[in-house]
Amino acid sequence: MKISKILAICAATVAILAAGGYWYVFVAGAPQLDPPQVERNTGLKFELKTFNSAAMGGVRTYGLILPPGYAQNPSKRYPVIFLLHGGHGDARAWEDKAAVTSVLHDLYKANQLPPSIVITPDGNDRRGTSPLWDSQYYDGPNGKVGTLIGSELVQVLKSRYRTLNEPQFWAMGGQSSGGWGAFNIGLRYLNNFNVLFSSSGYFTDASGPQNSPQHLVQQLPVAARRRLRVWLDAGEGDREFLASTQQFHQTLNRLGIANEFRVFPGGHGIVGANSGWNYWHKHLADALTYVGQQFKQAQG
Repeated sequence: MKISKILAICAATVAILAAGGYWYVFVAGAPQLDPPQVERNTGLKFELKTFNSAAMGGVRTYGLILPPGYAQNPSKRYPVIFLLHGGHGDARAWEDKAAVTSVLHDLYKANQLPPSIVITPDGNDRRGTSPLWDSQYYDGPNGKVGTLIGSELVQVLKSRYRTLNEPQFWAMGGQSSGGWGAFNIGLRYLNNFNVLFSSSGYFTDASGPQNSPQHLVQQLPVAARRRLRVWLDAGEGDREFLASTQQFHQTLNRLGIANEFRVFPGGHGIVGANSGWNYWHKHLADALTYVGQQFKQAQG
């Protein structure tokens, strides 16, 4: 076989692999190669909703999962849970990749979480979603995402749905950069959210201490610290995320802020029973069980 033909075959192979890699990362969003095994017949419905955002200057999207019995109990009000996606995510990520409705089904059935209104906001800034950057969960040059999620969307939901309006019945959390975002936003809006959680997140950010929960939490007045309830988990395989989470846990302990910290096998990844969305699917149940305990105590 001529050298030129061999080179042509090699070049074609590289092009095919490159095109496949581009599709997998940039088009498909790097889906889990072995996605979670989940309950499909949950009785819960995931819907996409929109609203006009003054903070972002346009139409924004959020995912909505109403609790069982919502339509049949028109006088009942419900707690609210925000789930923030990580890098290269969107409002559908928690459903499409982590099957949040399956997690909720199991928790409701086991009475580990009171029926709740679950919201999955689109946390992307004006740059959109890309594997080349993480979402900027703060008010910055690419948009006021902090105001969008921490204040504006809260008011939209209170006007549209039967929410319990006290902050002890509002929780916010996320995975990876969504975990950072939940605390970066939530610590600024403790008048709206008293329960915060992070799964394989981080607590300092390259944009500076003004967007680092490790710094923000130490500025809270004592009264605010007493209201705050925190869940943290990280995977053994995520050394940097684990170290950041453990340091934040130690800061919370020093400040007297109620928190629970767990370390589990696995972490970020695209394949494996304890990797990536398999990790986040599995341990979302742990985080929401903690959230459920806080809601029950508040109701009591």
